[in-house]
Order: sequence, then C-alpha cells, then structure tokens
Amino acid sequence: MSIVASPTTDNGNAPRFAPAQMRRIVLEMAYAGSTVHIACAFSIIELMTVLYRHHLRYPGNDPRAEGRDYLVLSKGHGVMAQYACMHELGWLDDSHVQCYFKDGSDLKGLSDSRVPGLEVTSGSLGHGFSVGVGIAMGLQRKGTDQKVYAIVGDGELNEGPIWEGALVAAHHKMDNLMLIVDKNGFQAMGTTDDVLGLGDLAAKFSSFGFETLEVDGHDEVALDTAIHRLWASGPSKPKALIAHTVKGKGVHFMESDNRWHYTRLNEQTFADAINALGLPGAST
Repeated sequence: MSIVASPTTDNGNAPRFAPAQMRRIVLEMAYAGSTVHIACAFSIIELMTVLYRHHLRYPGNDPRAEGRDYLVLSKGHGVMAQYACMHELGWLDDSHVQCYFKDGSDLKGLSDSRVPGLEVTSGSLGHGFSVGVGIAMGLQRKGTDQKVYAIVGDGELNEGPIWEGALVAAHHKMDNLMLIVDKNGFQAMGTTDDVLGLGDLAAKFSSFGFETLEVDGHDEVALDTAIHRLWASGPSKPKALIAHTVKGKGVHFMESDNRWHYTRLNEQTFADAINALGLPGAST
C-alpha cells in the first residue's frame, strides 16, 4: 500500500484540520486495527492541527521536500494524531485508515521514519527529542530558515536524554528548535506525580536556557498565539512550550481515565466514542 502526496488547493478547499474530525479518524484507525494509545493521541490533536494548519511548511505539499520544516514526534505512541493530519493533507487515503495495523499496512503503532511525513522512528521514549536537536543543529549550520518542532510527553521527561538534549540545544543557541511538552499528567502506569514528580516544568526549561511559555493545549487560538510569540521572542535561545492537556480529550468517558492508554475499542465503545464527538451523521 503506497503512500503518495497529492497536492492541496488554495481555492477554499484546503485542509481545515477540524479537531473533532481528526479524533474521528483516530477512532476509525484504532477500531480497524484493534489497537491502543487512543487517549495518548487525543491529548495532542489540537497541537497537531494548529501546527499543520498554521506553521509547518511543506513546499509543494511534499512530506520529503528539502526545504520543509520538521515535526519530530518523540512520543511516538501518539502517532495516530499525526496520521489523521497526514490524511487531511492527502498523504494518506481512506484505505490507510481502514487497513490500519492489518497485514500489509505501511503504518505502524509507533512513529516510523520509513513513512513519508514521519521524521523519526520513536517509541522508545527519550531519544526522539535528541534526534530533533541533531536535525536543528544541521539546519543551523546550513543557515536555513527551517524550523524543528519536537513533541514530547510529560512522562517522557523522566528520561535523561531529554535533559542532555536540552543542554546541547541551549549551548548551541538553537533558536530554530521548539520543544512542545504534552503535559497531560499521565504516563503508562499512573500519574506523573505518582511515578516521578516533574515539578515546575516552565521553571526547569527556563533554567536550562529555553525561552518558555505555558498554554492551554486544547485552545487553538492560544496555541497559535503562543507559538508565534515564542518565535518572535528573539534569537539565541531554543523555545519550550508547556501545553496543559487532558489525556483522552474529546470523548468524555476517556478523559483523564488512564485505562485508555492500553484499552481497545469494541463495537459499543467505538459507537459511543463516535457519538461523543458530536459530528453530523453520528447516531444518537
């Protein structure tokens, strides 16, 4: 099953990346593939939609364009949110959704750099951000205006390589790099506070030499404004955006329920979740 980019148009039919529709695609993929990590994808839907709608540049709508910006999904288990955006761009079609996780599918349950549009192979948490730092360093040395966005989970911040990468980014003044923390308060086995308390993340990243802001990770206008503010904050510092999110956001019975880190949909919960999105055409 090949993955081919198809051009978008500028005549009013360009992708809109509506979060409810993105969540529907995630649900359809998860149900088709009888797979997990739904709640992990839902917490970053607005982050993804704002980035793809307003900030990421892909010349010619080509996911491998030489002059593109880079989106590094270090929390690779949230990849269905990115697949949903790639579907909206025309890089994936309905067959990729319907055949997700089935024999012959190109799409995995974790980010895989062999898929055009995915920049890193991630899932072993902690290393994706360092790959993003390396990409940013390469672009910095080339003197391009390309940007690198790296999304990490808050539980992922338990990993030492995140902080090593932060030190390198600040030392080399990588002002083309933006770290985005999906701060939903959970990781696989519990809350972040119970497993390993993170303290004041904004203060931590500021102390590491990052220009830092906090934002409601589900407020699209606030996200867009915060991203613009960080890029306008001046040279010589990498950027950090702490996005306060809700795991499972958008489906009421999944929200802040960590069982949906690993729970699979059945026929009833799939129907209930689709209805909870409130989209036209859903049964009531």
